[in-house]
Amino acid sequence: MTETIATAAPPAHPIRQLIAASVGNAVEWYDWYAYTFLATYIADQVFPKGAENSLVPLLSTFAVFAVGFFMRPVGGLLMGAVADRHGRRAALTVTILLMGGSSALVGLTPTYAAVGVLAPVVLVLARLLQGLSVGGEFAASTTFLVESAGPGRRGLFSSFQYVSTSIGQLVASGIAALLVATLDGGQMDGWGWRVPFLVGALLSLVGFWIRQGAQETRSQELAEPAARPGLFDALRHHPRESLLICGITAGGTLAYYTWTSYLPTYAELNTDITKSDALLVGTISLAFFALLQPVGGLLSDRFGRKPLLLFFGLGFALLSVPLLHSLTGSIGSLLLTQCAGMVLLTGFTSISAAVNAEIFPARVRAAGIGFPYSLTVALFGGTAPYMGTLFKEWGHSGLFPWYVAVLCLVSSVVYLRLPESAHRELER
Repeated sequence: MTETIATAAPPAHPIRQLIAASVGNAVEWYDWYAYTFLATYIADQVFPKGAENSLVPLLSTFAVFAVGFFMRPVGGLLMGAVADRHGRRAALTVTILLMGGSSALVGLTPTYAAVGVLAPVVLVLARLLQGLSVGGEFAASTTFLVESAGPGRRGLFSSFQYVSTSIGQLVASGIAALLVATLDGGQMDGWGWRVPFLVGALLSLVGFWIRQGAQETRSQELAEPAARPGLFDALRHHPRESLLICGITAGGTLAYYTWTSYLPTYAELNTDITKSDALLVGTISLAFFALLQPVGGLLSDRFGRKPLLLFFGLGFALLSVPLLHSLTGSIGSLLLTQCAGMVLLTGFTSISAAVNAEIFPARVRAAGIGFPYSLTVALFGGTAPYMGTLFKEWGHSGLFPWYVAVLCLVSSVVYLRLPESAHRELER
């Protein structure tokens, strides 16, 4: 029997829905990025400086390079299934509590000097939970945002996925910078690095409270156990759509992590710009990027998704190499390059949530998006810094821009074959 109704009508208070999803998402990404910004302080306290026990360096490598990104596809699948089976709000509640708990666990992690190898074990557990939470957050909040939008507003609502992500990253960066500027080295090593994680745990409780007032977008008709999809139903019944998500995401996630996270490091490796200048430019451009997202979403609602996706994909295919090769040691050069890339990138980031949600039927929408999206991010986005560094070590740093360009060109071929979905009614 064909299911024709799978979600409720758009909620009566869409702005409240938008705030609930965005605040929670910002908190999620604040916690995720806080770890990145304070990783050196964590390593000094949680891992031994001269490891005699071979298990400790192994755990360190596993935690830093594998755990977070490995768990994101798992989180996308599991939390996506929760969203499809029990409702979007239920999944959003689980993810925010998971992130709050894991953030508190990082903040309370004992030092290696106090408990030995148990310290890195606790940290690895915290990163497992963080990765699970972040992967699940995208799956649940994507469907929740798009299903909460009124007619002709799915692109706009979709854009707040990356608005809130950028806000979380900026707040994490700002708090970390403030602590480093106001505390001496001993204070930072002793207790200062723990503060952002404990703040994150408190913010997660705020996000949890806000989300309790959100309206469920999942139809009550699917509350019957027989109507609930299985864990792998999306992959089993919609393999083409799953592959489409991978193709849509591959170039976008590589470009996103290159321009928002790796570009300051790339500039340091290949020019004589200072670290402080590179980080300053990164902060300014990230704020600029956040402001662009609603513009991209509104444009897609009026003119369609495909023009923006092709603007991004072909733009990066043609301009990645000249933009990255134009970098010099000046702040102006890096700022121009990074902001130009942010404009192009908006064609993907502002509407990726809407595009993904419009591909899958509502019954398996969250899990259908969550697993292939997070897997593609792990394979291409999470490895962007390592690929750039690897090309540099091989003595061919100039090949990295070509790597970005080629993958964006591949995604552009996928965009060309996508049916336009902006003005279609969302499948319910």
